[in-house]
Amino acid sequence: MTHRKALVVRGGWEGHKPVKATEMFLPFLEQNGYTVRVEASTAIYADPIEMAGTDLIVQCVTMGEITREQLRGLRAAVEAGTGFTGWHGGIVDSFRASADYLQLIGGQFVTHPGKDPAVCVGDESDKILPHTVTFTDLGRAHPVTVGLDDFPLRTEQYWVLHDDLIDVLATLTHPAQPWHPWHRPIVSPAIWTRHWGAGRVMVTTPGHTLDVLEETHIRTVIERGMLWATRD
Repeated sequence: MTHRKALVVRGGWEGHKPVKATEMFLPFLEQNGYTVRVEASTAIYADPIEMAGTDLIVQCVTMGEITREQLRGLRAAVEAGTGFTGWHGGIVDSFRASADYLQLIGGQFVTHPGKDPAVCVGDESDKILPHTVTFTDLGRAHPVTVGLDDFPLRTEQYWVLHDDLIDVLATLTHPAQPWHPWHRPIVSPAIWTRHWGAGRVMVTTPGHTLDVLEETHIRTVIERGMLWATRD
């Protein structure tokens, strides 16, 4: 079996359980022939030798900060062919102050709309909503999502700002509710890919809790996405 090198970078806000979440996928990587290195800091992104030898980066760092040197190293590695993937806030809510990072990813979390304020209780459950993840025509044919059917979730529903360079494999819809200021339903990408230089970027926005990561469709997309994004 060909051995490929995966780098798992985790940290940031602890609410997304970066250690437990990433540990869920380490056996899959190892079983598929990856040698896995785990780092608790983005400092490794500034190591050009290490990055040049990395075939896949799995990032789970919500919010946090990244230095110019680290970001320069990350972007250079992806442009040269290193795959880059992650889920939820660990990839689309990372390094909010960095426009260059947002350009690399192609989308940025901005909010997760909630329930009617009249029934809110002031905790995380206020943002947990039932919704459906719907595959696009591209998604129904793409190797990451082929064969998967639309499916329901009850979790945070990310509203993402994005650009036209992403290839959207699945979407979700934010309804227009009387307690919200928007006036028509908003369709937001839920799963997408992006080509950046010789590299591939794979993003899955659901993944707020460990049970969501265990959901069959989500886990399948994340695992297939790791393989797809890996350097050829």
